[in-house]
Amino acid sequence: MVHTVGLVLHPRRDSAPAIDTIMGWAAARQVTVLGLPDEVGRIDSPNAGSDPPGGGMGRAQAVEAAELADRASLLVSLGGDGTMLRSMRLIAGRTTPVLGVNLGRLGFLAEIDVDELPAALSAIDGHEFTVEPRMAVRSTLPNGRQVTAFNDIALVRMPGHGSAAISITVQGRPFVRYAADAVIVATTTGSTAYSFSAGGPIVSPTVEGVLVVPAAAHSAFNRALVLSADEHLALDVLPSSGRLAVEVDGEVAGHLVAGDTMTVTAVPAAARVVRLGHTTFYERARRKLQVSGSLEVE
Repeated sequence: MVHTVGLVLHPRRDSAPAIDTIMGWAAARQVTVLGLPDEVGRIDSPNAGSDPPGGGMGRAQAVEAAELADRASLLVSLGGDGTMLRSMRLIAGRTTPVLGVNLGRLGFLAEIDVDELPAALSAIDGHEFTVEPRMAVRSTLPNGRQVTAFNDIALVRMPGHGSAAISITVQGRPFVRYAADAVIVATTTGSTAYSFSAGGPIVSPTVEGVLVVPAAAHSAFNRALVLSADEHLALDVLPSSGRLAVEVDGEVAGHLVAGDTMTVTAVPAAARVVRLGHTTFYERARRKLQVSGSLEVE
């Protein structure tokens, strides 16, 4: 049973219709709703939705991120893939399922659109859903900060500096050196994000593996690597490299300079995503990436 639901909102998109639906559902079932301090005001804003039978809509409780992650038995992400990634990072390492509700353009991670939300909540009530584990990648920056990504960790050249010159070591043995605009370490979930734009393969998110993909490689070897999730991966910044930004799911988290080493570790089943069986990963990929040609060949 869902006793406590946490909401994570897109910073700008209109979440009111989805919030009305969730608050009415929660009030009818005496489910506690949690929100982050800077978002709870938007959750509690009066909207046009009608009160459920027998009482008012109730109000959401403002809690810090750690408490929301600890208390929520279901997390609902209202936004797009970026909001979904933030939600997954929020509960990384926990078994709390995350339901993604798409408020904008078609994404890969959100399971439903707003108009499908009532049926989805009914399905959750009836345990008519599955949970899909998603792997993350984790690293520790030179300043000691630990970072976790569900799409990718990318070492990116900075404007005015040299290219990203990176030595890739697997299982303690040097394998290849890249000179590129960026070197991307992606999960299979992230194979359709930055990795894809850099020429990497599309990989089923159910595969537990790590992709290493150079973007705009200047070196002779420009192919992507696919590693097992349990293989040890280290990236050494070579003396010829410029200063690099470390982007974690697209957000700058730190910087590296020549001589720095970063180890990246796979974290299997770091998050769990609610699936209702409406679409498959491949259907979403065909629409989002505008895959065409293969079905037209006669």
